[in-house]
Amino acid sequence: MKLIVLLGVSILGFGCAVKTPELMLADVDQSIPGQWAATKPARSGVDVDWVERFDDQELSKIVAEALSSNYEMSIAAERVVRAQEAARVEGALTKPQVTLSSTADRRKTRFVGFPFGGSAQSESYGVDLNVDWELDIWGRARAGKSAAIAEWQAGGLDYRAARASLAAQVCKAWFALAEANQQVSLAELALSSREQTEEAVRGRFQRDMRAEGGSASQLRLSQTDVATAKAELAARQGNQDAARRQLELLMGRYPVARISGNAVLPAVASTPPSGLPSELLLRRPDIMAAERRYAARVKRIKEAQLAIFPSFTITGSTGTTTEALSDIVNSDFGVWSVGANLLQPLLTGGRVRGEIRIRKSNQRESLAVLHQTVLSAFGEVEQALASEQWLHRREIETLEARDLARDAAQAAEDDYRDGNGNVLTLFVAETRKIKLESQSVALRRLRLNNRVDLHLALGGGFEVNP
Repeated sequence: MKLIVLLGVSILGFGCAVKTPELMLADVDQSIPGQWAATKPARSGVDVDWVERFDDQELSKIVAEALSSNYEMSIAAERVVRAQEAARVEGALTKPQVTLSSTADRRKTRFVGFPFGGSAQSESYGVDLNVDWELDIWGRARAGKSAAIAEWQAGGLDYRAARASLAAQVCKAWFALAEANQQVSLAELALSSREQTEEAVRGRFQRDMRAEGGSASQLRLSQTDVATAKAELAARQGNQDAARRQLELLMGRYPVARISGNAVLPAVASTPPSGLPSELLLRRPDIMAAERRYAARVKRIKEAQLAIFPSFTITGSTGTTTEALSDIVNSDFGVWSVGANLLQPLLTGGRVRGEIRIRKSNQRESLAVLHQTVLSAFGEVEQALASEQWLHRREIETLEARDLARDAAQAAEDDYRDGNGNVLTLFVAETRKIKLESQSVALRRLRLNNRVDLHLALGGGFEVNP
């Protein structure tokens, strides 16, 4: 037993701490601009707690429920667990393998052909403690474990990106429901207004007041508007129902369109700080995940290259062998052995060299993926920043047009009821007002959705019950 302990201590002397691969973002530094093209010099700072920036406690609760109940999150979490266990399995190669075995054998042999015949019985018992260790002299196993650690880190970053993506989907689904609620309310108001107009036109038609907008054609036109308003209301209610079901699915619930809560479109907060493009590389989890996979591929090349060097294995065992079970723990019957093996690959049919070429190809591919991920991230930020400006400008102009349309519709209605207005003018004014009311709500949702995209593009963090 002392021999085995000494052997294990001597073997552990060859082991070195496995290091996490260093950051390799320098390979993409040359493609990083000094500032964003879509904005003036950006404010420095970090975009944090972006879900809370919408100032909607009900939304925050729904995001928290989705993060805890959504099955996609469970899938992503299990992938991280598997990557962690894979790293541990790789690390097992750098540690001694100790096994304990026991044997028990009892035999009876018959002697046939001898003058007197007969038989003999024998018993054999044994216990063995074995140690096998492949000395990682060249660092091949350490390179493999380092790569596995980087892959584990990439899995964790994928999980972080998945959480942010789910939070964004939930926010957009909530805004879709909020818009649907407002659109339904607008459609109900529009239907009520159309019905009132129809009633006024019908009254004039029944009194044969053609000159004041009471003709049959005008009555049919008003009736057409009422039917159109009813169809629009049904469409808006269908959108509302679909938005509820989509939100329930994201929350891990069965989609029955019965989600409680009154979703309302919040005000658009001030634009978050966008910082410098170079800062994005350390904030975006998808970029960091791509970088970790690239670093892992580099280590895998080293692992394959070191496979051409000889491997050294030390084995040792100690135990007892006896013919009596009562003596199995008696050291007088002890046996031991120590051995060493050297294995040098000579002819492998090109397998080792081929594996090196494959891993170099994987490394080049992962580098290209890293470049593409960075470029796509920059594109997402630039697009979101540009859309932020244009959507804001559109909303301002649309709100101004909406207010004018409200005044025009009110004036047309007053003129018509006083008998001084034209019914066609009233129809046009009301239609325009309804259209611009709906457009203003839709634009608010587009701005909020783009704000979510901007938070994601900037790699903003959030802490909804992490």
